[in-house]
Amino acid sequence: MRGQTAASGGPEITSTKVTATVATSTFQKSVTGTGTLAPTVQDSLSFGASGTVTAVDVAVGDTVAAGQVLATIDTLQLDAAAAAAKATLATAQAQLASAQADDDGSDAADAQVASRQAAVDVAQASDDAAQADLADATLTATHAGLVTAVNVTVGDTVGGGSSGGIGGNGANAAADTSTAAFEIVGTDAWEVTVNVGENDVADIAAGNQVELTGDSLADTVFGTVTSVALLPTTSSGAVSYPVTIAVTGTPEGLHDGVSVTATIIYERRSDVLAVPSAAVTTADDGTTTVDVVGDDGATTPTTVTLGDRNGQDVEVTDGLSAGQTVQYTQTTISRAGGTGQRGQSGQGFQIPDGVRFPEGFTPPDGTGFPGGAVQGGTRGGGQ
Repeated sequence: MRGQTAASGGPEITSTKVTATVATSTFQKSVTGTGTLAPTVQDSLSFGASGTVTAVDVAVGDTVAAGQVLATIDTLQLDAAAAAAKATLATAQAQLASAQADDDGSDAADAQVASRQAAVDVAQASDDAAQADLADATLTATHAGLVTAVNVTVGDTVGGGSSGGIGGNGANAAADTSTAAFEIVGTDAWEVTVNVGENDVADIAAGNQVELTGDSLADTVFGTVTSVALLPTTSSGAVSYPVTIAVTGTPEGLHDGVSVTATIIYERRSDVLAVPSAAVTTADDGTTTVDVVGDDGATTPTTVTLGDRNGQDVEVTDGLSAGQTVQYTQTTISRAGGTGQRGQSGQGFQIPDGVRFPEGFTPPDGTGFPGGAVQGGTRGGGQ
């Protein structure tokens, strides 16, 4: 069936009867958001003990393994402190043993034992701290990753417990408590945080599957939701909740700061009976029907009950069964005298009844009306 053709050079509208087989499909519901990739591991490491740096074993750009030595400090004072703490502990333990041996059950003896036990506890804590300081003289990487900053050199003095040590001015340079000695970022674990609107956040939960796409990504990258913030953020009056997503596996080509679009899939159903939305006609009273093709080729309008939509398909919850065939009209638009079709197929959008284009209207080259747009056309999509 051929429709109207506009003035010379205008579009030619062709309507064709097509069929589709009723089949099962996978339907999913999702929420999208944008964010930037960031390494999961972003360590700022500094010495936990005070001393003078005696060795720096890595440089910016080096890749390190978990537990690898980064730098060491002089242990002379730490060794002395550890030895003194060990001696104090031994003395306290001997005094406790003596008090326990002399305990005659009197209140005074009990008090003496308790006092000696307290002294042992204090000495043990001091010994533990001294041993920890001695261990902290060697700074190691807590995770594998790439060294992005080294802020100490041999001869620098670092302070225990500071957030970092820096000293590029030679020996005895003072520690900078605002800068870490080493910065390490991971290269094999990534995450992204996106903001989800307050109307959608209730559907999102930890464990939801996510598909990540972006101009800088060669392929779709997959991930899972790891956390949904309990408290919202507000920007320009819009309320949203940060959702953190962990990338699954170790895809190649990921970089810090890459912009991505995250599709969070919070519901996925398989074996959903579906037909093209364009095959469904909706009457004024809301009744939805499709034309079912019989064995003899004749079509019979059949009332159906619809469910969710998924792209160009719609779920049929009642009225059809898998394997049946439905027929509907597909409309295409081509330029008069052209050699090929232009525009989109008739699945999807339909121009409301009574709407007509101006006489002589011609779409630009390479474009067309939305799928199903016809002059004075009828609705073909379901609700």
